[in-house]
Amino acid sequence: MTVHLFGILNITEDSFSDGGRFLEPAAALQHARALIAGGADALDIGAASSNPEATGVAPEIEIARLQSVVPQLLKDGVAISIDTFSPDVQRWALNHGVAYINDIQGFPDPEIYPALAASDAKLIVMHSVQEQGRATRVEVSPEEIVPRCIAFFERRIAALTAAGIDRSRLILDPGMGFFLGSNPEASFTMLNELPQLKRAFGLPVLVSVSRKSFLRRITGRDARQSGPATLAAELFAAQKGADHIRTHDPAATLDALRVWNALNARHSGS
Repeated sequence: MTVHLFGILNITEDSFSDGGRFLEPAAALQHARALIAGGADALDIGAASSNPEATGVAPEIEIARLQSVVPQLLKDGVAISIDTFSPDVQRWALNHGVAYINDIQGFPDPEIYPALAASDAKLIVMHSVQEQGRATRVEVSPEEIVPRCIAFFERRIAALTAAGIDRSRLILDPGMGFFLGSNPEASFTMLNELPQLKRAFGLPVLVSVSRKSFLRRITGRDARQSGPATLAAELFAAQKGADHIRTHDPAATLDALRVWNALNARHSGS
């Protein structure tokens, strides 16, 4: 399995697993370089948390936080993804020539479409049952989650391509955890049905399960202790066809994928 890894860098006060740890630019840059050294192909940088308990962050604050690290990382040649649903922040990111824009709302605002169409950035179009804003606790049955996700992507892909955005620039993220509702079974169902999503659209799929609450509910571990549970889910996602994995610990994910591939190679050759 060949999987592209996005290392997560949260420049926030209240991200669920590492809020406040990398708010200072020096700490953020040090962690960013550690993620790249550990095997991340790109960094997904967010300056506003999207978990249900997070407080809102004004676009100018997001931009100020990003400005403190992104230009230096771009100068270092790092591929950057900006995780934001603010059109103002997205414009800032596009003007800086980032490689990816990651929108947890799946780019619902036509106002930003001309700027997206004029850029070369790849767009990570994320599905969420909320459709607008941060994750909230919404009850969605596991039986309806995949059809709901497919219908969401049909609408978003149609809108984006009609605006002149080439389909080949799109990466689909089905969402995980509270983005699929408060029932953890919805996330397990979605992981199991990744092949259906790939067949429906023929586009690359990104999965982000790292330290999510639906995994922690099984293990009883907190976010910092959820590395093994995360790895199990990431390997399963890769086996089901995930092309990109967004993770807090790319070094561990890369090691696990290398061992998995080596074992499979030896098994197929026996």
